Amino acid sequence: MIRCLSFLFFIFSCCLTVFGSEGERIDLSGKWYVQLDSTDQGMYQGWENTHFIESINLPGTTDDAGLGVANHLQPQLTKPQLTHLTRKNSFVGVVWYTREIVIPKGWQNRDFIMKLERVLWESRVWVDGVEVGKAQNSLVAPHYFDLTSLIKPGSKHRLTIRIDNRKKMNISVDDMGHAYTNHTQIMWNGVIGEMCIEALSKVRINNLKVYPNIKTNTVNLEMDILNNTTAVAPAFIKVKIKDKKSKKTICVLERQANVQPGERKVFVDAELGDEIVHWNEFAPHVYELQAELAFQHTRNRKSVTFGMREIVAQGTSILINNKVVFLRGTLECNVFPLTGHPPMDKEGWRKVFMSAKEWGLNHLRFHSWCPPESAFAVADELGFYLQVELPVWENNVGQDEPTLQFLYEEADRIIAEYGNHPSFCFWSMGNELQGDFDKINRMVKDLKERDNRHLFTATSFTFEADRGVWPEKYDDFLISQWTKKGWLRGQGVFDSESPSFNQNYAKGAEGVPVPIVTHEIGQYAVYPNIGEIEKYKGVLLPLNFMAIKNDLAAKGLLSKAHDFTQASGKLAAILYKEEIERALKTPEIAGYQLLDLHDFPGQGTALVGMLDAFWESKNIISASDFRKFCAPVVPLLQFPKAIYSPGESFLAEIDISNYGGILLEGQGVTWSIKDDKKVLASDCFETRIESGYNSKLGAIDIALSAIKKATKLTIEVRIDDTDYRNTWNIWVYPQTQILDFGDVVFTRELEEAKELLRKGKNVLLNPEWKSIDGVEGKFVPVFWSPVHFPKQAGTMGLLCNTSHKALTDFPTDYHSDWQWWDLTKHSTSLVLDSVFGGNPIVEVIDNFTNNRRLANLFEGRVDRGKLIVASFDLTTDLDNRPVAKQMLISLLKYMNGSEFDPPIIKNPQIFDTILKPKMLITSGL
Repeated sequence: MIRCLSFLFFIFSCCLTVFGSEGERIDLSGKWYVQLDSTDQGMYQGWENTHFIESINLPGTTDDAGLGVANHLQPQLTKPQLTHLTRKNSFVGVVWYTREIVIPKGWQNRDFIMKLERVLWESRVWVDGVEVGKAQNSLVAPHYFDLTSLIKPGSKHRLTIRIDNRKKMNISVDDMGHAYTNHTQIMWNGVIGEMCIEALSKVRINNLKVYPNIKTNTVNLEMDILNNTTAVAPAFIKVKIKDKKSKKTICVLERQANVQPGERKVFVDAELGDEIVHWNEFAPHVYELQAELAFQHTRNRKSVTFGMREIVAQGTSILINNKVVFLRGTLECNVFPLTGHPPMDKEGWRKVFMSAKEWGLNHLRFHSWCPPESAFAVADELGFYLQVELPVWENNVGQDEPTLQFLYEEADRIIAEYGNHPSFCFWSMGNELQGDFDKINRMVKDLKERDNRHLFTATSFTFEADRGVWPEKYDDFLISQWTKKGWLRGQGVFDSESPSFNQNYAKGAEGVPVPIVTHEIGQYAVYPNIGEIEKYKGVLLPLNFMAIKNDLAAKGLLSKAHDFTQASGKLAAILYKEEIERALKTPEIAGYQLLDLHDFPGQGTALVGMLDAFWESKNIISASDFRKFCAPVVPLLQFPKAIYSPGESFLAEIDISNYGGILLEGQGVTWSIKDDKKVLASDCFETRIESGYNSKLGAIDIALSAIKKATKLTIEVRIDDTDYRNTWNIWVYPQTQILDFGDVVFTRELEEAKELLRKGKNVLLNPEWKSIDGVEGKFVPVFWSPVHFPKQAGTMGLLCNTSHKALTDFPTDYHSDWQWWDLTKHSTSLVLDSVFGGNPIVEVIDNFTNNRRLANLFEGRVDRGKLIVASFDLTTDLDNRPVAKQMLISLLKYMNGSEFDPPIIKNPQIFDTILKPKMLITSGL
């Protein structure tokens, strides 16, 4: 059926009618002439009538053209080099662009609309020196200018654009919001998307909004029709809907209309039939709706893509087309280091979404910005659930009326440009907003009334007092790190609570009446990948990476750079795994948003990803291994701890998170436990795996009495006849033997150790770790960035020499894992920069701003004796600290053996400084 406002419609022939063509355009891409206006004098000096000398290619930026202030900074471990990537050529201010155009003779009785897709920030346009309308001021949508009154068919005209990329509104704290920043993208000047002049019918379709109804398999179409004449215009309207993949037409509607002058809305309901495929991540089926309006000898066509998709919040769950989904997401913060701005073509975005999909994700959150049309188009095709945000990250939202009005206008533009895309599922008003929440909530209410195709939230978390801990009044879902009941992410607990794997965030989520999406979980820093430097062949210089490389080279550590990246990255991956699994084990949580799957080059070089800033793997963990815990279906295991003795049994419950869209009835599940050589135990069972979180589907109860030596065991749970499997490590330490010191003398005092070494003894020096003036021991690595948060204890995990005989009876990988938690938490890292000789066995990876030589376990020859220094606690309560006891057992066995033959420490007196108690340092002695 068809409904209309202020229109008279007449049904006419059901036959298709062929109209004359329209939609001609002038492509404005190519050579333009450019002039920088650093003093902003062009308006006063008549530059709108000036021909400039220097040329530039548009679409493009002044950075692309090498215009602006050239970089003179050198690679140094200081700000601003470490703050973010460095522009080779930087310009913030006014730039003028001009060229001549010729309007075709046949373009009579048309409206001429100029489109500039993605400008930063303000644009103004002149034709032959006469300004067109008013300045355009959008960060989210194309800028449009009506040139109709100033250009004539068959004539040549001078077109001049003035673009001012200076800040116009207070939309972000310290210019860190990702719509306008140098931290991720750059404050570029230019036009980066489509540039054209369209010749349009005086009577035309201006905009289309498609509202799918999956219950009836219909779409409700809202058309904005413009009549730019002074008379009633007889016109024909044809609506055609086709399957975009098969090209099959599934619906055609034809109508006649008498269109009144001005702009009116028309509403059409189209029935699509029972063969319609609903859109989701598993079936990203897209349809194209094409509406044509024929007037006189012209035809105006408007096309949009849409999917049959309905999204609702039901209790604490998010439902898409009546099926519960779980968001496996990460942030996209406008990180594109070759261009400094987002791609405007589908190919550029296909790399982003295909990488995210390969790593198991189904969701991207656009932090404080809105991507261009091409991003939505690719997300539609690949089945991604997108969260869009207004371009704001501000502490005073609502307190400046012009800025608030700007945000409302940006919201309207987002609806008009991108609202039809099925991938556009979630809408937040901005990141970590603070300010007037009455006005923020009013905006949410207004937008929900204007466009109900998305779920809304007032803010993506907030640090505002008494806010963010509970949903706002109109929130459909809550994005938060914690509630008034407790934590929703592991950053708050992983370093303070001993490892356990039967935990979730149910306490924090208790009673929250809407779905919860955890905010920015992870943020575990990975040591910079020096090999990445060669990738930077665009407009940005990696002075941060270069400075780190130079510092490592100067300190003789460059050969360790790759190992630092890999070892710190392995620890980060382990922590991300537990973060994700705790979220999956919490029925009240509807999804997570990682920060991040890929690196964030700004805010102090925050390299927190498994992928680099180019969405390419650092080879820390494979995508297939990451998908073991980040996938539509994930086997999960509930068990209390990581460390066991042979007198215990390994007890665990098997859970399965199933958001794969189907019920698995009579599904086989197999578990196994193995060491590095063989399977020690296994079993299988059949179960029913329903959609959602399935707890206590099976159990493991295995006695560990057969384990006779220190062993790492791996437990695997797999879903038979699928690719879904997951693994966990535990460690078994059979510590029934009595500590045998043999020829080793254990001491906690440096002076005693020196005397023993002069006598030729084998000395294990284990000083009181709390008194060492070194670096605080931590299990978790640097949070986010040591530059952005410089006061944190800044280490990045362990680098272990796994082939060293000292660790023969202490099974370990080359990186930190959960068995190291107790030792690292009861340690102080030794600073060995001034030590010449000797050999570190367990190194501590320093953060990249310091690059000190750190270690927890170090050996060397001193005088006639041989020495190992251990800076973690090997003394206290060993009967209840099996990891510490096992380390001591392993060290003693090595030190009493023939292979204990460390290299000479050339300046052993340096330990007087290294091990000097903190209180003496602070007292000035």
